[in-house]
Amino acid sequence: MLKRPDTSVAELEAPSGPGGLGLHDVLHFLWRRWVFISIMGLLGLLFGWFQLSREVPRYQANVQILLDPRKEKASGNEAFLTDTTMDAAYIESQISTIRSKSLMQLVAQRENLTDDPEFGARGHAPGSPAAVAQTANNLLSALNAARLGQGYVIGITIVSLDPVKAARVANAIAETYAVYRQDRRLDSAKRASGWLGDRIQELRSQLRQSEEAVVAFRAEHKLLGAGPSVTLNQQQLTDVNGRLVAARAELADKRARYDVVNGRNARDLVANLPDVISQGALAGLRQQQVTLSQQEAELLARYSDRHPQVVNLRAQKREIERAMAVEVQRISDAIKSDYEMTRARVANLEKAVSQATGQTGADDATSIRLRELERTAAVNKSLFEDFLQRAKVTEEQATFDPRDFQVINPAQPIYAPMSPVPSRILGMGLLIGLAIGVGGALVFEKLNGAFTTPLQIESMLGLPLLTMVGRLGRKDLKVHGRRVSLPVFVTKKPLSRLSESIRAIRTSLRMSGRGGGCVIQICSSVPGEGKTTMALALAASFASSKLKVLFIDADLRLPTASKLVGGAGRLGLADYLNGDAKLEDITFVWEDINLPVIPAGSRTQRPADLLGSEQMAELIAHLRQSYDVVILDSSPIAPVVDGAVVSRFADRIVYVVRWASTSREVVQRALEQVDGQEKIAGVVFNLVNERRARKYGRRAMAQYSFDPSYARYYSE
Repeated sequence: MLKRPDTSVAELEAPSGPGGLGLHDVLHFLWRRWVFISIMGLLGLLFGWFQLSREVPRYQANVQILLDPRKEKASGNEAFLTDTTMDAAYIESQISTIRSKSLMQLVAQRENLTDDPEFGARGHAPGSPAAVAQTANNLLSALNAARLGQGYVIGITIVSLDPVKAARVANAIAETYAVYRQDRRLDSAKRASGWLGDRIQELRSQLRQSEEAVVAFRAEHKLLGAGPSVTLNQQQLTDVNGRLVAARAELADKRARYDVVNGRNARDLVANLPDVISQGALAGLRQQQVTLSQQEAELLARYSDRHPQVVNLRAQKREIERAMAVEVQRISDAIKSDYEMTRARVANLEKAVSQATGQTGADDATSIRLRELERTAAVNKSLFEDFLQRAKVTEEQATFDPRDFQVINPAQPIYAPMSPVPSRILGMGLLIGLAIGVGGALVFEKLNGAFTTPLQIESMLGLPLLTMVGRLGRKDLKVHGRRVSLPVFVTKKPLSRLSESIRAIRTSLRMSGRGGGCVIQICSSVPGEGKTTMALALAASFASSKLKVLFIDADLRLPTASKLVGGAGRLGLADYLNGDAKLEDITFVWEDINLPVIPAGSRTQRPADLLGSEQMAELIAHLRQSYDVVILDSSPIAPVVDGAVVSRFADRIVYVVRWASTSREVVQRALEQVDGQEKIAGVVFNLVNERRARKYGRRAMAQYSFDPSYARYYSE
């Protein structure tokens, strides 16, 4: 059976050597397929141009705003409203505010975009809530807001079909955001002022009552001046009273927070006690709530409120709100507990004052009571003045512009479109076309089932490549201006490249030949591979070396060789094997090259039987003794069995394969039918297209006879 190496076809087609697939292999591949790759690249370029012609130009406008952390303060002491730290979470929350649907609705109403052809809502009445909501969604789809770098700058980008409109809408978003921030600050200040006003009214009533109590006590006890001198017990009482006053002041402050907790819900608690926001867990929950609100706005811009993602997101928001309520409740409980503890401490101090008062004489009781009333009045006055001052500062904050926000780079119309970018689209089309071309070329390479390189022959068939014979045209086979056949050309031009290729076959056969005569069979897999011409040329080459050569046309079905040598209609091999002629009757000399020939003879209905008969065996044995070389031109092996039958009598077999034509599988199956694989001397690449063969690299050239640098060694 034919030798089958374990190497796969993919490995056989890879270049040999330690370097693997090299630059030369890639270049030769591109050289072979450059036409197809170029056509696909051109088609990709045309497709890109077609897409470019269909694209509508879009323009973008950019506005940059700065959140300045160096805020100016309103005049006065510390305000009740505290400033928020501008950390990364705060900046992200501002970006979410810019991308909120509510802000986009304000922009749509401010710029009258509900009836705009690009951003407006189709199918809704201009100015209606549905039109405003749809316009806001369209604006969100064209908006991009992001933090620039690691600073406090936020970039806002709007994409539109009109560059002027893009700049106008971008500036409108920045201005609307500024107004929105100021409105929120005013709302917070108003809520704080309202709470402070209520608290001031309570403190004013308490101060009036405490002062009236002092006046009434003095009038009752007729105390018009200062009290008696302070004794040692009175000094101790004074210290306890000082602590009591401080505790009562602290109790009043915590009473105010306690009143907020008892009288308002969780939302008001956060709004009226801003220091609650700084609590760790509550701050994180508020940030999550802001993020989920942004995501909800984005989803509602694309889906309905019944979409699974929207429902799931709202469930998460409810969980966050429940967690915030729990956290607020925990803080409220802590405020209540702190208030109760402070009240208990005040009670203990009052008890201590009472005990200390009991230790003094009856004369001191009046002065102690008076001082107690006076201190209570002083504390109430101090609290009233403090809250009054805070109310004044908060009122100033409500009307003061802190200048913590400014537009540092307003949007200007940019008339160069951001899309489409011709170079990008055409470049992508070209790259896609070239990629398809290269991929298609690789597919064509894989689908090419013919032999093209010696490496494939030697690896897949386990046989040596004897030579490569180029394709010759009519103008190439001329001697002294007259066209001749290929065998005659070999004898007339012994120094030509063709003769050298045939001589290479002859040399290989003689080096591996046996003693005595040698029977050489020339066969191929399928018709049209140049087997007959190669057999005649090889016979002519042997004859030119002064050997006694006989050529036998053993193709009894299609005797092409007989027609070429002028043996058509003569008695031949078939007549001899049928017993109708003798050996001397069937042998004649082809005078063009002085070559003895046995033609195929008469047509027969059983060519395989005749070729496998004992008469054929006896004839070959006789001719082996009479001639130095006997050339057998047999039928192709793949279509009929005649060639395989003849291989029984051959000493050496030359297998002809047409370059880049005959399927590898056909050659392999045909060789399996040959009797005795060791008889196969090698393979001849016939009808090689020299120009195409060079595109497979130097490894594709079995001999360098095709190299122009060796032309001086040949005489054409």
